[in-house]
Amino acid sequence: MSYGRFLLKRGLQGVVVVWGVVSIVFVLRFITPGNAVDAVAPLDASPELRERIAAELGLDQPLYVQYLDYLWELLNGDMGYSYISGIEASQMVFSKLPATIELAVASSIIAIGLSIPLGVISATRRHEPADYAATTFSLVGISTPNFWLGIMLILLLSVQFGIFPTSGRAFGFIEAFRIAANQGVGAGVDAFYQWLRFITLPAVTLGTYFTALITRLTRSGMLEELGQSYVRATRAKGLPESLIRYKHALRNTLIPVITVLGLQLGTLIGGAVITESVFSWPGLGTTLINAINTRDWPILQATLVVIGTGFVIVNLVVDAVYAYLDPQVVAE
Repeated sequence: MSYGRFLLKRGLQGVVVVWGVVSIVFVLRFITPGNAVDAVAPLDASPELRERIAAELGLDQPLYVQYLDYLWELLNGDMGYSYISGIEASQMVFSKLPATIELAVASSIIAIGLSIPLGVISATRRHEPADYAATTFSLVGISTPNFWLGIMLILLLSVQFGIFPTSGRAFGFIEAFRIAANQGVGAGVDAFYQWLRFITLPAVTLGTYFTALITRLTRSGMLEELGQSYVRATRAKGLPESLIRYKHALRNTLIPVITVLGLQLGTLIGGAVITESVFSWPGLGTTLINAINTRDWPILQATLVVIGTGFVIVNLVVDAVYAYLDPQVVAE
């Protein structure tokens, strides 16, 4: 199979998955307790008023008609309007998406910067104190709930020492860059400093589990590669140990690590709900919680569809990169 056909196959599979996500999200609207009319109608609304509201929302139509209308509207970029604020669902969701992506990327950078060196050190110093420390760190990181870690970081570093803000987001990375471009270096440095202060604790909280997972994966991959025959052959040739570790062994170890990195990035985009809630981060997670609390189904559906689509896109990119790095994947 050629590389192009491989990408086309994966793309078609991605379209099917997105359609499945859209269908499931649509069905959830009708199997969950409560009624969308209840979120719009006053408490003392008459039956006539409730019927008129249902007709305006299209809820008086048969289920299959509502489903086909929903698919058609999605294909035309229309995700409906918020029951509460009247704002377009697409406008509200996509305005929150940059904050979630920013948090996911920041937590990924922290995780990669810590986990790969820790994994290499743990593998090359096996059964030494450095190995035990890295292993313990990864075990604690995987076992620690994100919400508890976030609360502890707030109590210690924000409330007790006042180093970081307790919650919120002053502005995003793009806004900080614009400030630097429009107001000069001094204002830009201050803007990036403020951006770092707000994003550090949420990123550390979200990236801790990710860091521990990649550390363990890198360690096991390095141990496996260091025991291969080609490593012994390169050592017999007299190559420096650092070259053997980082150019040969680590390079081969990174192939499965890249796959997990991509998959986890998609998970971070969709799984930042608790972290965003703890830190009042204005992203998709907070939007999703608010929509659930107010039964704002257009916002809820739009958020879930965007998260699901983003996860599929990330997986497609990972498949493309993995197939490029390992041509055997395409051959299979």
